[in-house]
Parts: sequence; C-alpha cells; structure tokens
Amino acid sequence: MRAATCLVLLTVLIGGPAAAGPWPREVKGVFLSLAAERDRDGNSYAGLYGEYGLTPRSTLGIEGGRSNAGETGALMWMQRALGRTDRPDRWTVSLGAGAITRNGTVAPVGLVAAAWGRGLDAVPVLRRIPGGGWLALEARLKVTGTLRDEAEVRALAAAGATGLAYLTAETEAKAALTLGWRATSAMMLVNQLRVEDRKDTGFASAFAISVVRDLAGPAKVEVGVIAPLSGPGETAVKLGTWLEF
Repeated sequence: MRAATCLVLLTVLIGGPAAAGPWPREVKGVFLSLAAERDRDGNSYAGLYGEYGLTPRSTLGIEGGRSNAGETGALMWMQRALGRTDRPDRWTVSLGAGAITRNGTVAPVGLVAAAWGRGLDAVPVLRRIPGGGWLALEARLKVTGTLRDEAEVRALAAAGATGLAYLTAETEAKAALTLGWRATSAMMLVNQLRVEDRKDTGFASAFAISVVRDLAGPAKVEVGVIAPLSGPGETAVKLGTWLEF
C-alpha cells in the first residue's frame, strides 16, 4: 500500500518540514504541503514542503520555512529507493543540502536520512485494523555551519527556552515512528512518536497526532497536536493543506 507523506517533522515534524516516507513518488507525481505550527508560548513556524517523482526509484524534495524566532531555511534533497519494490518492506536513503539565515548570517546545511516502512496488511496483528494504513520508521541527521549567535543559543538552552525547538541546531539527530490509519475513505489518522537529540538542548521526545481529511479534488486539510513527552517544548497545534496529483 502506498502511504502518504509522513508528518512532521515535519517535519513538520519536530518543529520543521515533514520528512519523506519510504514510498517514492510516482513518476511525475507531485505532492505539496503548506503548514503552520504554533505552541502555547507563542513560538511558531510556517513551512512549504514538496516532492516530485523523477524515476520509479528517485524522488526530488524541497522544503523551506520561517520561524518567528527570525530563522529562514531552505533545503533540497534526493531520495533513492533500495532493494526490490515488490516486497512488503520498503527502504530508502536520502541526501540533501541547503542553507539557513538567522540574524543576517547565512550557514550551509547538510542532511542524510534513511527510512523503512510497510503497509499494515503485511504487519501481523495490525493487519486486522479495518481500512488499512502503514507503519514507518524514519531517521535523519542534519548538520549546520556555525552561526555567529551560537553563544546566545547555548545560553538560551541553559535557561530552558522553549523557542529553541523552532531554531536549527548545529547538529540534530531525529527519528520518528509513524502509524497511519485510513479510518474512512476520506479521512486518515496519523500517529507519530518522535525523538531527537540536539547539540544545544539534548534529548527530547514528543507524541503527535494529526487528522487528514479530503477536500475537493486533490486537496486535503490537516489538523494536528504535538505534545512533548520529555525535554524542552510546549504543546503545539498544527494546521496545513495537502495537494497531491
């Protein structure tokens, strides 16, 4: 079963754009998402995410956005499917590069990611869930060049500033376990357990849940909540739109 793009991290998961799942886009297939997230402390992020199917195994992705903390970023990546595509387990790897700008300083960004997934019809016990869905595990490592305000960021981290989740750290390691369920023919429920380890704030975890509902034509609307389980951060809400064609 072909899964929808996993949320997120978005990307926006974990305070940023969504990461691609382990199902490549169809050739010339397009996916676009525009989303905004805001937490109880007033920290916010708005981002654009896109995918384009280049070949049966290769997907080109772009993502970009801006936080109210004054950071703007853009990233382009290439995802490649591994192994045979006629088996239940799907594997992909991704490499990307981009840049962020903050307080007038521009820094390069590098990304490496990997993902595994399979449809619920191939997962024991979970195959009994009516409607079907998918299970996926994704991990990404992002490395950013040093910015002039790193000393200020470290001071904010020591003070427990929650807004740091909306700024890119010098190094970020993130992982997300996603269970997606097609509850009805027009609605999906996406549950996600997220963990991350940042150079500035250390380890954190969160649980996110989103409802994605069909609108007219290729459009969908997404409404979600992200609740921190450990580490810094506040409960946040997310609103977004999806287009797939």
